[in-house]
Amino acid sequence: MGISRHATAHWEGDLKSGQGRLSTPQSGLLDNTRYGFNSRFGEEKGTNPEELIAAAHAGCFTMALSAKLTEAGHPPAKLDTRAEVDLSMEGGPTLSQIRLKVTAEVPGIDAAKFQAIAEDAKANCPVSKALSAVPMSLEAKLV
Repeated sequence: MGISRHATAHWEGDLKSGQGRLSTPQSGLLDNTRYGFNSRFGEEKGTNPEELIAAAHAGCFTMALSAKLTEAGHPPAKLDTRAEVDLSMEGGPTLSQIRLKVTAEVPGIDAAKFQAIAEDAKANCPVSKALSAVPMSLEAKLV
């Protein structure tokens, strides 16, 4: 048996002047959080799908990297990941690029082994697999 999570979206109005609310009832993290055209394509306060995908990907990749480093005998002291998700408007809206950037403090590991483990985590975390149609890069640095 797998794990199932859910979120809800409510929208009122047309695309440009309408507005929506997102909720994650199980965790309560998002509770009628505003999203809309201007929070997606402009600077208005609120979230947007690309930001939520970036958060999910950063979290999933970081957990996968922690697990793989630990399995290799090098539990990390610290991992900090930034995920950047680009939305291109050429030919219609599409996710065009994802960049994962991680800095890590991992005692006793050399840079080559760390890079190989990070690439494996990028390729195999569940969110990376789900987003595999989007070009994805990784910048992994030991500090």
